[in-house]
Amino acid sequence: MTASPTSPTSPTSLPAVRLRVPTDEDARAWHEVFDDPDVMEFLGGPAELSLYEEFTARQRLHDAQLGFCLWTLLDAQGAVIGFTGAQPWPQEKAWGPVGEIEIGWRLGRSAWGKGYAYAAALATLERVRAAGVGDVVAMINDENRRSIAVAERLGMTLADRFLLPNGIRYGRRYELTLATE
Repeated sequence: MTASPTSPTSPTSLPAVRLRVPTDEDARAWHEVFDDPDVMEFLGGPAELSLYEEFTARQRLHDAQLGFCLWTLLDAQGAVIGFTGAQPWPQEKAWGPVGEIEIGWRLGRSAWGKGYAYAAALATLERVRAAGVGDVVAMINDENRRSIAVAERLGMTLADRFLLPNGIRYGRRYELTLATE
């Protein structure tokens, strides 16, 4: 899927993006793209390859069962630049919006500041709406200004600000009701 070149909320042109269900090979690509302390600043730091192997497998299962997942995000040349998509908030987390559908995005540093996150998030909203999802949330670290800007540009509403489980930082819960066709 390619994001539309313009959006009703923005007259500027958006970069072309493609989303695909993550492959086994994408686990390695995600590991390489995200192996950066700045990229993982709000997520506990860089992770091992095995985490991405399990993560991509879980996303394939979500796609098969739900019709959506965290898709691999590709630029116009077909290079992996991150992921975007949606998934149910995990039951095993003892906090947060358990059972709700969370949208999210994570991009490698080389893709920052170019409009990819917003373009990919718009494509995500189109896909989850087509899958019958009526409401989504975004859980964002209070200090993650880039992701907050994307959520707000999407028209998401700040629903809650809360202390994260680490007891040190705060998070934000954004909500968006999707218009049905």
